[in-house]
Amino acid sequence: MSSKSLYVGNLPYGASENDLMDLFAQYGTVESVKIVMDKETGRSKGFGFIEMGSDAEASQAISNLNGYSMSGRNIKVNESRPKKR
Repeated sequence: MSSKSLYVGNLPYGASENDLMDLFAQYGTVESVKIVMDKETGRSKGFGFIEMGSDAEASQAISNLNGYSMSGRNIKVNESRPKKR
């Protein structure tokens, strides 16, 4: 795995960046958390990105948190892929 950046989807709309920080910190160093917000409404779009400290920590987070139930929603966690241009 080359990237330490993770995509997190199907987030509960009430989830905060701090919630994700706490959740992912169990599996290693969380360098950054970004929940994508709708510019019009200011509400969460239900997905975001996490930057982990190492590939091993990122793999650990994926295997433990993909499908994890957060406020009744099973979140999706996988390796973030670069945007296609």
